[in-house]
Amino acid sequence: MSSIITPAKGDLLISEPFLPDPNFERSVILLCEHNENGSIGFVLNKPIEFQLADVLEEVNSFDKILYRGGPVQEDTLHFIHRFGDSLEGSEEIGKGIYWGGNFEHLLSMINTRQLNPDDFLFFVGYSGWSPGQLENELKEDSWIVHKHASAYDVFDSSPASLWRKVLNNMGGKYRMFSNYPIDPRLN
Repeated sequence: MSSIITPAKGDLLISEPFLPDPNFERSVILLCEHNENGSIGFVLNKPIEFQLADVLEEVNSFDKILYRGGPVQEDTLHFIHRFGDSLEGSEEIGKGIYWGGNFEHLLSMINTRQLNPDDFLFFVGYSGWSPGQLENELKEDSWIVHKHASAYDVFDSSPASLWRKVLNNMGGKYRMFSNYPIDPRLN
């Protein structure tokens, strides 16, 4: 039996190569909260075909694609950034990685061009687990925990290659996982 790594905020959850849930196939999730009340995270590698300005009339110009953060409350908008605590109300979830903050202040800073779009990721919906649910999924080997996400992986990696890249960088058996075909029957 493999030992289960306990996840914490700021960690990455990488879906195992053959996770049968289409919502999370080859997903990399940044875990923003993990406690006795449950867990919340955002899928980092599932961009959608909309820009921030497509869903927010208040945004003048801020070329930033949106991501599908997960299947929960897909009518909500969330964001992570590396702008730091200069955005009031931000919560540091990892070294150089922040979650949320004062949204009105954010909009003002976007519209006065005080922010670099490369320092932000915006998500429609989120990934959520009730108390104990994530632990059960870890016991079922649905997820691989990568401790302490790097700001580089989160903000600067290509979404198309992130799943493979993180597994490859973990080395050992995970490097082998990174080369698994999506459909092994086609191998």
